Amino acid sequence: MAPGLMSSEGKGVYNAQAVENKSAALTNASDKEGLGGGRTFEGQSQLPHLPIPTLEETCERYLSSLQPLQSPDQHATTKHVVEEFLKNDGPIIQKQLQEYASTRASYIEEFWDESYLQASDSVVLNLNPFFILEDDPTPTRGNQLMRTANLILASLAFIHDLRTGVLEPDSVRGTPLDMFQYTRLFATSRIPTANGCRMQVEPESRHIVVMRRGQIYWFEALDEEHRPLLTERSMLGNLQAIMRDADNVKVEDVAKGSVGILTTEKRPIWSMYREHLREDSHNRKCLEVVDTALFVVCMDDSEPADAAELSNNMLCGTYKLQRGVQSGTCTNRWYDKLQIIVCANGAAGINFEHTGVDGHTVLRYAADVYTELIMRFAKSINSATKSLFKAKTSPFAKGAGKKANGTTSEIDARKAQDVDQATAPKKLEWNLTSKLADGIKYGETRLSDLICQNECQVLEFDMYGKNFITRHRFSPDAYVQMAFQAAYYTLYGRCETTYEPAMTKAFLHGRTEAIRTVQPHSAEFVETYISSDAKVEAKLDALREACDGHSKLSKACASGKGHDRHLYALYNLWKKLQAESSPGSAKTDPPAIFTDAGYAKLNNTIVSTSNCGNPALRMFGFGPVVPDGFGIGYIIKDDGITVCASSKHLQTKRFLDTLEAYLLDTQSMIIETYKAANVRAKSTYIDHAGVECDVRTGLPIGSKSNGYSQDYDDVVGQGHQIGQSGYSFFGDDAKLAASREMGRSESGGEVRRKRLASVGKTILYDEYN
Repeated sequence: MAPGLMSSEGKGVYNAQAVENKSAALTNASDKEGLGGGRTFEGQSQLPHLPIPTLEETCERYLSSLQPLQSPDQHATTKHVVEEFLKNDGPIIQKQLQEYASTRASYIEEFWDESYLQASDSVVLNLNPFFILEDDPTPTRGNQLMRTANLILASLAFIHDLRTGVLEPDSVRGTPLDMFQYTRLFATSRIPTANGCRMQVEPESRHIVVMRRGQIYWFEALDEEHRPLLTERSMLGNLQAIMRDADNVKVEDVAKGSVGILTTEKRPIWSMYREHLREDSHNRKCLEVVDTALFVVCMDDSEPADAAELSNNMLCGTYKLQRGVQSGTCTNRWYDKLQIIVCANGAAGINFEHTGVDGHTVLRYAADVYTELIMRFAKSINSATKSLFKAKTSPFAKGAGKKANGTTSEIDARKAQDVDQATAPKKLEWNLTSKLADGIKYGETRLSDLICQNECQVLEFDMYGKNFITRHRFSPDAYVQMAFQAAYYTLYGRCETTYEPAMTKAFLHGRTEAIRTVQPHSAEFVETYISSDAKVEAKLDALREACDGHSKLSKACASGKGHDRHLYALYNLWKKLQAESSPGSAKTDPPAIFTDAGYAKLNNTIVSTSNCGNPALRMFGFGPVVPDGFGIGYIIKDDGITVCASSKHLQTKRFLDTLEAYLLDTQSMIIETYKAANVRAKSTYIDHAGVECDVRTGLPIGSKSNGYSQDYDDVVGQGHQIGQSGYSFFGDDAKLAASREMGRSESGGEVRRKRLASVGKTILYDEYN
């Protein structure tokens, strides 16, 4: 065992106890249940409840979403079923839902939590999303050990401010947002049982878990007042000791003892092995240590070669065989908890269990932590630099405990000694029976199969971004959503069910509403766009109409007027009331709207998308939700668009190539149109706001702080020469290659716009979407 490590049987061992959710359950929680005091949660009592839409509004939007996805005959059948629902079962269940909601924080919360907790599939690739942080902008602090230490310390400071109620509450344009999800972010674990999963929360947890090569270590990190117990130096010492110890494990023994692999199994299988683990009292204590930890840190021993490999590493870990033995990072995970993952080169990300939290909540945490790392570096230069957080290092941390006169009291000395023991890293040694060993072995094989079946590809498009799109009066999110539909239609010749979440945290216990982005106006757009007979003006008019329609739909969903969650709540309430009815009462069939083929069609999401932009993130993504679908995470930056797409057995790279071609083609059409419309100057045009702009970049004339090089301007100025718009462009690989070649100088070197560091840039809460 490496120096600095204590045995799990030694002094300072955490006397963990099973915690049956000491804060309130996720379901049926009141607005103050499980929350601390202070400024962080002061706005909870003023938040409105998520409104229940009228039945007529919901059915109208439901039919609108289905119309482009069905044949005329199919749609006529569904329309008839909906009309019958409005006349018969619908009003009855709607009234029951209103009564049910009157005693709850949210009418959808219980049913939504159950949709996660009752799922039996593995959470890896199916449920857990990931974020990838931008690289550390400070070169001396970007190595793995230093970055891991500072990510942990910044996370501990975030937890301190959250628990003490001084964390600034979220808001969007002055509107306060619900903060309930933050009580489920840390010290939370998804526990499998024979009857589905349950969420376990330990609000007084003060320790963290660190994993390296499948080995698991832990140490205390906060004192009783939630202040960090370790300095940067002592944290580095702990991580170095863990790394030395784990790296001594033989390759052939890594996967054998990687108990975390069991968390990748289907939930009933993991539940069986978990119960077997708990039969041993020592294993039960080890499980409790992991379950109640604040979070898990995964220190990987490999460097991803490119963006695609980095994304795969954050999503499901890497697959690597050495002499037939699995030694990839897939053995170095615990998927039931929030995980901070740091690669050997310092690239860092977050993989999180999705049941209790949505991307907006985790993004706030990630952005604050990233910002704190920059401020910590600034403080090393200027000691007057303030921290983003209010947390101070505990006076009992190593090297502290001095009185004002420089002496140390006997009590403080003993306390400091106890802290030294509690903060020393300890390894969890498991007692593995042959059954558990076999479970880990077969679990690794199944996981490896899943990894081989999944593909994750990345498009880091840097020809234009939010600035160009908004300059031409398009909504950036709507513009990119139409790009996804056009790319899919180009490859497959049809529209398919597409999903985008709208945040509803402006309401009490708000989560998300589904934006069903394929609508009649978007279907009209893609059909017009690929038509060889349609003129450029007609294509752009259709695009603008589709984008305007998407923006209106998004706002309606964010205000609680979507149809998806409402119908889901109606259906689940019906099932709940049926299950609770007396044994002798007659059972009825579900309302026909829920057994109609249209309902199944709309809930089979082929293209699942999510927009999660923030300067702190480089990429984010998730797995497809159906075997024949795509999972697409995207970030719209000022000067680029990053898309991370994943699928099983589909042409993921080709999809992204088609998407890139569409983005270039649309840009050329926009520039050509405005150039042709402006007869007074060939190099400029007047945009919708009356501003004179350069046709090459879409930027105002005289703009100097645009992040473009002159060479890049010259290149983009040729954009209107790229091929013909529509399907012919996508079908010509030579034209796509030519358009990419325009981004190269005559000398053969890449000519790209300068990437501007986001250091010092204010991160607005309304960017957390």
